Amino acid sequence: MKATSKARLAALILSDAQRFASLKQEIVQLDYFCKGTVLKRMMKCGHKQCACHRDPAKRHGPYLECTYKVRNKTVNLKLYPEVAPLYRAAILQYRKLKSLLGRLERLSRTALTHRAKQVQSKRRN
Repeated sequence: MKATSKARLAALILSDAQRFASLKQEIVQLDYFCKGTVLKRMMKCGHKQCACHRDPAKRHGPYLECTYKVRNKTVNLKLYPEVAPLYRAAILQYRKLKSLLGRLERLSRTALTHRAKQVQSKRRN
């Protein structure tokens, strides 16, 4: 391998390491997170004579819920209006975490390819 190619490969490896460290730092800065969705639901009550059973526009609510899955079962957590922003923020943090992990995985593949080339070039010499 030429000296310029070796220098370029070394620069790529250094760049990969810096980007990887930066992404890891972003993960460290995450706050509480959870998977799920916050929903507003309109509900029917238990009284058959109530207008909510005849007219969907007259249903009771809105009631806030956080919905998520545990072992392939949907869990609905009823939320007070003042608590909903906490769950919305946690859900955004979870989505950010998933995005960061995807970016870390793609970067890791690239970095491993660069390192493998470096190891192969050393082996040839």
